[in-house]
Amino acid sequence: MRRGRLLPTRDALKQVRAGGAWILAQRLNAQRPLVILSDNSVDHALFALAAQHVGVPAASISPAYSLMSRDFDKLRSMITLLGPGAIYVSGTKPFAPALAAIAPLHSAVIVSGDAADSETIAFRAIATTPETPDVEKAFAAITPDTIAKFLFTSGSTGTPKAVINTQRMLTSSQQAKAQTWSFLDQISDLVILDWLPWSHTFGANHNFNLVCAMAARSMSMVASRRRGCSRPRWPICAA
Repeated sequence: MRRGRLLPTRDALKQVRAGGAWILAQRLNAQRPLVILSDNSVDHALFALAAQHVGVPAASISPAYSLMSRDFDKLRSMITLLGPGAIYVSGTKPFAPALAAIAPLHSAVIVSGDAADSETIAFRAIATTPETPDVEKAFAAITPDTIAKFLFTSGSTGTPKAVINTQRMLTSSQQAKAQTWSFLDQISDLVILDWLPWSHTFGANHNFNLVCAMAARSMSMVASRRRGCSRPRWPICAA
């Protein structure tokens, strides 16, 4: 079985902060958010978290609108609505027709997960951006009502609509799980097999955010145990 890419929490946070520095330098904001067109991946997660870390919304758009559509009408409408400041793709080759279709509708920087792609900025380079004091300032300025992301409706009855997700909404959801699923505190080897797309609320706000919450609880529990507590430690893994 092919083993997934593993990224320790410390390294992930370093890259998130680096990505946040780049996002701030590009002057992204709620009116110029980050748009992600690709499937789930480690780079996808890091880039989305980097945006949220500095208070900039990210919008993960279902790859079907880019890879399966022939007219790209729904993708065009979403890009027109968002007016992105940066667009991420895992590689430009499969997304070339979609990128060409939306090119007249935005002035965003194109970021690619493939360092070999020309005329793009490699995410690898963004993840090594030197962190600036502005990153901490932006993080400290986040409030419960800060927009964390835009999630689009399915579009099954018309044009997909952007739904605002605030930091309060995301954290409240995880707090509710912590209170109702108290059995999770007793599990030290929990593994989540996640195939749901992060352009969907179940895959993103439930599954992905649950893993992030578990990682945070793990670090908190380790610190508590070092102070003499005996609560179990969460395992951290990423694929």
